[in-house]
Amino acid sequence: MKLSKFILVGIFFGVILYKAEAVSWFRIFEMFHFQSFHMYGIIFSAIAVGIGVVQLIKWRHMKSIEGKEIVFNPKDKSVPRYLIGGFIFGLGWALAGICPGPMFILLGSGYTVLIVFLSTAMLGTFLYGLLRKYLPH
Repeated sequence: MKLSKFILVGIFFGVILYKAEAVSWFRIFEMFHFQSFHMYGIIFSAIAVGIGVVQLIKWRHMKSIEGKEIVFNPKDKSVPRYLIGGFIFGLGWALAGICPGPMFILLGSGYTVLIVFLSTAMLGTFLYGLLRKYLPH
């Protein structure tokens, strides 16, 4: 019950993205061919909102649901982990033909074939969790 408002916001956000055609294969195709600003507008506005929210959290010293202050820790910078991770992510994206975020939205809109892609994405995440301690830092 405590998380129900977040689930409702997520559903609402998914409906907005679906209605804005942000999950449309054709819109993504247009973006990669530089034929339309539609997706770039969505992405750039998301970046601007994200930067604004992060700065607001830092300035106000906002707290999480558990009452702890939200702290942003700097990430370790290593080129191999980002190259290998980016390659695996991009390969999965290319094979599926869809970004992981819209998978949930399209599944919710009735494209049940995405259960296969979503389950393999979740399996990959689970395997990474198991193998993480053995990977170079």
